[in-house]
Amino acid sequence: MASVSEMYDVGWEEMRDKLRKWREDNCRNSEQIVDVGEELISEHASKLGDDIWIIYEQVMIAALDCSRDDLALTCLQELRKQFPDSHRVKRLSGMRLEALERYDEANKHYDAILQDDPTNTAARKRKISILKAQGKSAEAIRELNEYLEQFVGDQEAWHELSELYINEHDYGKAAFCLEELMMTNPHNHLYCEQYAEVKYTQGGLENLELSRKYFAQALRLNNRNMRALFGLYMSASHIAASPKVSAKVKKDNMKYAAWAATQINKAYKMSFSQSQKPILRGQQSR
Repeated sequence: MASVSEMYDVGWEEMRDKLRKWREDNCRNSEQIVDVGEELISEHASKLGDDIWIIYEQVMIAALDCSRDDLALTCLQELRKQFPDSHRVKRLSGMRLEALERYDEANKHYDAILQDDPTNTAARKRKISILKAQGKSAEAIRELNEYLEQFVGDQEAWHELSELYINEHDYGKAAFCLEELMMTNPHNHLYCEQYAEVKYTQGGLENLELSRKYFAQALRLNNRNMRALFGLYMSASHIAASPKVSAKVKKDNMKYAAWAATQINKAYKMSFSQSQKPILRGQQSR
């Protein structure tokens, strides 16, 4: 099988830069990272200087996603040699054990880290992820709430807690978590969209009106958010159909729903047209 460098005619510098770009963009394209990273560390490790250590970590995490324990272990062993007492490397060891479903052993690694450093947020989060993986949602929720009492500004933890509440159908508490997220990051269209979806799921006229407003806000922040566009259509349609609303409210929401339907239709036609272009060119060339 041809190597990555042969298939795409790239040198080791380009592969290194590609991995760096994926790190900076926080991409979770694990299969590509494994393909590029495995060749880079096996063929060009001596050329990478100090970049090699962050690449080992990046490739190891991607390898765990891809069930490549052989590659993950190779990376971990190199990191252990270089940083034998590092809490970060101990956490990576725990993550490998998690991937192997050896949860008790993984917890011992995280407990050892927390004994040395009780404020290590990464280790605490890994322990919560184990509870989630074991299906212990109530315990995971309790631990996350305790964690957020100390680290109230952790947006990732608030979002994870909202997801856990949604899975438990506790939509009121999920909405509270998303409200916290929107206060700290009001320009994030995804938080607005998710809050709107929770309110839509809760139902009732008041929640539907809130849902419509936040779907509209998500669209103001990102007019390409199709989930928000569909949400706006659905929430406005339900409000317009309610016997409890006035004639003016009914008329306004019918207008909002019609607008959303028009935008959805335009987006569908544009997407269909673009998908047909390569076919048409191919037909013309024949």
